[in-house]
Amino acid sequence: MTVVKICGVRTFEDALFAAEHGADMLGLNFYARSPRSVTPDQARAIADGLRAQLGAACPLLVGLFVNEAVSTIDDRLRHAGLKYTQLSGDESAEILSALRGHAYKAIRPVNAFQAADDAHYYAATMPDNPRLPSLLIDASVVGAYGGTGHEVDDELVGIVKNRVPRLMLAGGLTPDNVAARIKAIEPWGVDVASGVESGGVQDQGKIRAFIEAVRSVPVP
Repeated sequence: MTVVKICGVRTFEDALFAAEHGADMLGLNFYARSPRSVTPDQARAIADGLRAQLGAACPLLVGLFVNEAVSTIDDRLRHAGLKYTQLSGDESAEILSALRGHAYKAIRPVNAFQAADDAHYYAATMPDNPRLPSLLIDASVVGAYGGTGHEVDDELVGIVKNRVPRLMLAGGLTPDNVAARIKAIEPWGVDVASGVESGGVQDQGKIRAFIEAVRSVPVP
């Protein structure tokens, strides 16, 4: 089954809706410059509420960071009651190693050479946890760290997919195109943020439609 991650949740209501409609992972964005950012206190309230409501059925909760020190990441995760991390900036393999297998890297290669090089560079620090992606691939947009709504070139996706065990696809996914993208690429998982928003705010109808579209694709 293709793993579904709804990223950039900012309210308990939206997080609970996504969880109850089949999201496997939820992303809480700690990058202050992002319009989807939450504070550690807000993240804690969402995480505590989900665990209290759902118990063992709670999706995997992931904190998203951009170019933060390991100590800052650890402090914010601890405060928010989170365990797992998506690194969406320019972090080194050493930063991932320091996070002890609880982190995975988002990459945005600009060409085929960089796609292959990124997969090789981060290979030794990819998490072993089967619930986490080995790498996440997103579109490269100058000055942005994801959530742009741009699609990744299929050639670059294929290069990375052939080099990692669990690739999560992001970039320009919507309820209308995600099924076709899954059929064409067969990623381990898919990640969406802007594709389930209306006017910059998460749209529960789009969240439901996105998850239903993913689940409509037969498992190979």
